[in-house]
Amino acid sequence: MPVRVLTAADAGDCIQLYRELTVGPPPSDENLFLQVIQHPGTTIYGKVLDSRVVAMATLHVLPNVTWGGRPYALVENVVTTLDHRGKGYGRETLEAVCDEAWAQNCYKIMLLTGQGRNAVGFYESVGFSRDNKFGMIVRRD
Repeated sequence: MPVRVLTAADAGDCIQLYRELTVGPPPSDENLFLQVIQHPGTTIYGKVLDSRVVAMATLHVLPNVTWGGRPYALVENVVTTLDHRGKGYGRETLEAVCDEAWAQNCYKIMLLTGQGRNAVGFYESVGFSRDNKFGMIVRRD
């Protein structure tokens, strides 16, 4: 089955995936998932096997003033279930997200990954580069 747009019916599976992803407080509120998928410009894509979401990624397409007004994309929360890693489902999902960003005429796609996750090579194999930008964050607890 191809990667598809996830819906409210997928909320339970996605909450489980968020739990595998995050190092912060474990997510449990499915209503927060619903808020994300209802947000304009935001779509969550997922690989579904046997009626279970096994990989997902969030795409935010954002308006822009530079680059002729072309939008840019931000990818967040790329995760595959532990028991399905190494099978290409994360790659398939991320490639579908990138294809959609390009279809929406985005001029760039950005993402951040945790330094301790050892995922840089995975993202580079999909075409992302760490050569020309620095990712920085500030958090408020």
